[in-house]
Amino acid sequence: MEIFLEAFEGPLDLLLYLIHKQNINILDIPVAELTRQYMGYVELMLEVRLELAAEYLVMAAMLAEIKSRMLLPRSAALAAEEDDPRAELIRRLQEYERYKAGAEDLDRLPRIGREHLIPQLEAPHAQVRKRLPEVSLDEVLWSMAAVLRRSDQFESHQVTHEALSTRERMSEVLVRLKGGAFVPFVELLRVEQGRLGVVVTFVAVLELIKESLVELVQNELFGPIHVRARAEKTQ
Repeated sequence: MEIFLEAFEGPLDLLLYLIHKQNINILDIPVAELTRQYMGYVELMLEVRLELAAEYLVMAAMLAEIKSRMLLPRSAALAAEEDDPRAELIRRLQEYERYKAGAEDLDRLPRIGREHLIPQLEAPHAQVRKRLPEVSLDEVLWSMAAVLRRSDQFESHQVTHEALSTRERMSEVLVRLKGGAFVPFVELLRVEQGRLGVVVTFVAVLELIKESLVELVQNELFGPIHVRARAEKTQ
């Protein structure tokens, strides 16, 4: 009776096991012997009716191909130009060995639930009573005064503009032009009333021109503009 105890994660794991078992240098693999041992394990798996993954058969085909390429006669010049048929297999074995060693190192680390158990103990139910702070009347009055001082900083004042009437400004302009003398247009503008006052005065003059009550005179291009009241027509 034969007992097969080893369990492998895949074909690379099986190859690595055979290499370590025979103390073979991974950089100088005897492909023929390794292939013979590998096929022996595969045939054993088939005999005991273990489920055999297709990747084991793929690796067997790869080993057979490498073995055949190693057995083919080649000249020295051709052998120097071609890559070693074992190079890809060696690279995959080295990479798998590094990952396997890393996984084993992680598995050896202490693990909560395996090496360490965290005890859990429910605390007894306790009723917490919240103590109110002791506050004196002086402290309350002082806090109230501080709040009032802060509220003063947020006071706002509404400033409303005095409504300016175009008709009233027309009357003021006519009074200013009374006598028939030419008055510079800029003197009619009341700067102290800001932009709104200037706009209202300008509109008032335009209305007076429209009603033929005043006339504008400019003696030269870009020269100062003068305004005077139109003389009343006698019938």
